[in-house]
Amino acid sequence: MQTEPPDRILRINTVLARTGLSRSTMYRKMESGTFPGNIQISTRCVGWRESAINAWLRNPMLYRWDDPRG
Repeated sequence: MQTEPPDRILRINTVLARTGLSRSTMYRKMESGTFPGNIQISTRCVGWRESAINAWLRNPMLYRWDDPRG
């Protein structure tokens, strides 16, 4: 039986390096729903699920973020 590796949480500098986006462009895309949303790690710390970033990288033009929080 093969199990999936756990989903890592990426910090902003890693996300920006992988995507090639600027910080402002990334947040603008998050607001419009065309980039994965972040998750709260602690009071002053957020991250992104690696699986969501990989999904965006596979097809950034057609990606739509379905916010699980509603």
